[in-house]
Amino acid sequence: MMVPDHPAPPAVVLVVEDEMLLRMRAVDMVEDAGYTSVQAVDADEAVTILESRSDIALLFTDIQMPGSMDGLKLAHAVHERWPPIKIILVSGQLKLADIEIPANSRFFGKPLEANIMIAQMQSMIGHV
Repeated sequence: MMVPDHPAPPAVVLVVEDEMLLRMRAVDMVEDAGYTSVQAVDADEAVTILESRSDIALLFTDIQMPGSMDGLKLAHAVHERWPPIKIILVSGQLKLADIEIPANSRFFGKPLEANIMIAQMQSMIGHV
């Protein structure tokens, strides 16, 4: 007797963005790519979520945010504590060199192009 294949649940992407409209747009991109989104408004909330969940596959974070750390510090902290999590950093004002971001991370300037972001997420954590 064959056991039916059960599709794996979609990967979970943690979106960290303090501006509501930009966060909603990022969430739309995540969901259009076929993934499940979890939202945080700053790095402190993101760390709390990461400490309580083990299913986050990718961190999608803005760099400039209020709170105890910005998105770049958050990215480095996530890379240290949760090395399997892939990271996408975005900013409308800063430009980062590859040497400044954690290994295997990607940086994109705003405005973000949805098709490029969806393709990047899929290449980093797999197609749905």
